[in-house]
Amino acid sequence: MKRFQWPFLLGASLLALSALFYYVHWLIFRDAHHIFIFLMGDIAFVFIEVLLVTLILHELLRLREKRSLLEKLNMVIGSFFSEVGLDLLKNLSGFDRQADQIRKDLLVKTSWTAKEFAETTRKLKQHRATLEICGADLRALKDLLVKRREFLLRLLENPSLLEHDAFTNVLIAVFHLTEEVAARTDLAHLTDADCRHLEGDMQRVYLQMISAWLDYMKHLHDHFPYLFSFAMRTNPFDPDATPEVK
Repeated sequence: MKRFQWPFLLGASLLALSALFYYVHWLIFRDAHHIFIFLMGDIAFVFIEVLLVTLILHELLRLREKRSLLEKLNMVIGSFFSEVGLDLLKNLSGFDRQADQIRKDLLVKTSWTAKEFAETTRKLKQHRATLEICGADLRALKDLLVKRREFLLRLLENPSLLEHDAFTNVLIAVFHLTEEVAARTDLAHLTDADCRHLEGDMQRVYLQMISAWLDYMKHLHDHFPYLFSFAMRTNPFDPDATPEVK
């Protein structure tokens, strides 16, 4: 009750002060006509003020704040791909038996337009990855994830991620996969059921990360050409990718 009491008291006090000053004005000038003319004018302007301040200015400030937050968030996403994401995509794509179907579509170029990015996103949604790990060597995957576990935890603690549900889901999926592989002492001798379980976890990470990576590439393409140039030269889906400029 106390939380709602002080606004009520403040509002009542302000209305009482306003009525008091109007009364003093009437006592001095004895001109109620003048008081009501300005009173009605002030009340009429309140609606315009609400429109300007609440709807227009507030919305502009919100959009500006959101753009600033998204810029910071894209820096976080960039650090994720630099530290973990690119190596993880390379590793997981090696288990995808359907990787050749989308690899050529993910060779992003400087000449790409918004339409080409949108078309590639549509194709990705239709891609049905087939990850097969039974009998495969998962030591490199485990070493990568366990080594970067602390980094992933720090990213999950970043409050900026609350504004990006899709990337938060990527991090949660990656961290879950990290816990799964770290908990197994012998990844070389998994049961069939355990293989299917890990394949599901890996496929979830793989598909979500590809989508997040493509969105990040579009952001770099549109806003940071020099960063996009390096990202193209380190494309995890390009077998001929090299950071060296040829």
